[in-house]
Amino acid sequence: MPLTRQELESKLWQAADILRGQIDAADYKNYIFSLLFLKRLSDRFDEEVENAVASGVARGVALSDRDEHEFFVRSSARWPALAGASMNLGETLNCASHAVEEDNTPRLDGVLAGTNWNDESKLGSPANRERIIRSLLNHFGGLDLRDESLREDAAGGGNVLGDAYEYLIDRFADDAGKKGGEFYTPRPVVRLIVELLQPRERMRVCDPTAGSGGMLIYTAQYVREQGGDRRNLALHGQERNLGTLAAGKLNLLLHGLSAARLEAGDVIAEPGLVDESGRLLSYDRVIANPPFSLKNWGHDFAPNDPHHRFDRYGAVPPKTRGDLAFLLHMLGVTNPQGMVGVVMPHGVLFRGGAEGKIRRGIVEADLFEAVIGLAPNLFSGASIPVAICVLNRAKPAERRGRTLFVDAAQEGCFRQGKARNFLDREHIDRIAAAYRAFEDVERFAHVADLEEMRANDFNLNISRYVDTTEPVEVMSVEDALAQLRDAERRRDEAVAKMDELLAELGYAR
Repeated sequence: MPLTRQELESKLWQAADILRGQIDAADYKNYIFSLLFLKRLSDRFDEEVENAVASGVARGVALSDRDEHEFFVRSSARWPALAGASMNLGETLNCASHAVEEDNTPRLDGVLAGTNWNDESKLGSPANRERIIRSLLNHFGGLDLRDESLREDAAGGGNVLGDAYEYLIDRFADDAGKKGGEFYTPRPVVRLIVELLQPRERMRVCDPTAGSGGMLIYTAQYVREQGGDRRNLALHGQERNLGTLAAGKLNLLLHGLSAARLEAGDVIAEPGLVDESGRLLSYDRVIANPPFSLKNWGHDFAPNDPHHRFDRYGAVPPKTRGDLAFLLHMLGVTNPQGMVGVVMPHGVLFRGGAEGKIRRGIVEADLFEAVIGLAPNLFSGASIPVAICVLNRAKPAERRGRTLFVDAAQEGCFRQGKARNFLDREHIDRIAAAYRAFEDVERFAHVADLEEMRANDFNLNISRYVDTTEPVEVMSVEDALAQLRDAERRRDEAVAKMDELLAELGYAR
């Protein structure tokens, strides 16, 4: 019987219980992800062998012919060999991980081998490592991860394994607290940005701070929902944290996006998405949730940047705040018809100095299309409110010289939870509808022209453009006097009644 998503999610989360308390929550996701993928590769390999034999291929050929398999898994890396090992389990898994990468290079480079199953600092003493790994092997041994057991729900069109993996990433982000925000953007926020950018098939899409790959995955899902063929998308990304990069590659693979390209490295100092001549690739849509106010973002490198990304709008971002450095990179890789959708802290909207100069340059270039403030506490470990900035190098004629400001941080634009807040479908729809309408809505949205932004000295703080205060009714002098006379009358009546009661009791004033 096929696994349901809920059953798989429960089983995977139980695997986390084996590691919880043993190692840091920000680290144990890598071990679970790696073992999940090894089990998936082995089960799928066996299934491909069975299918090939059923179609008339000799078993020996089906086991050895790489053309029969999406990913080749040698016998020493298959699950029977892993589960049957009696000692040195960490070394067994390390060897299997390296073998799988070697046999499937470059597609699986960096996906498994970065997880060290003999890491004493994480898994403890040899005896403790053996105990933990054996528990995990036993736990995953009960999962059947063949395609036949993971058939997509015909009604929902979901990807059972991919969705369960996304569920794990979400839960791990909560467990990891502040560190969770480094690899995970809440999916409703991702959905909102993608729906604002409206990517289409045949587009090139990039996430320069890709994390666990969610923005690229939902881009493909959105295109499919709109009737497009996601195979006709070029999905690229870069991530400097190697553990997170591996999680992102796995996420894309489990969602059937094996053609996506993820590069390792610091996108500021070492942009990896370049052509054969070393020039930056350009994209139709650039989407990201960069690190907030990164202190050591590469300021010393910026003036000598061979791609001239950081000196186009009047100043170089300040040394201790890298927010606009990431935005400038995004603009630098956006083609003349392209758009940017980025999550930013509110400070970039109003801080002065170099950031003020850069903001002025971008406003004068007429690139800001929308600035949308979201509720606080939407992200794991980060309670600050954020803004989604949409920039467009090819604004429609009716939007040129104008920018939409939306205050979606108020009641009715999010759902309040215990640990964090949430965007539901109704909230996403309301914000997206406001963006599409591009018109004033009292206490919610305002369209400002360049003159208004210049008059505000290029301060883009949303409260300068959208007044969310409830109007206070001002009473006329005549009405105030009438209310005063009425109050005096009621007071006199109350005093008279009190005197009457006192007199009945024999107390006269």
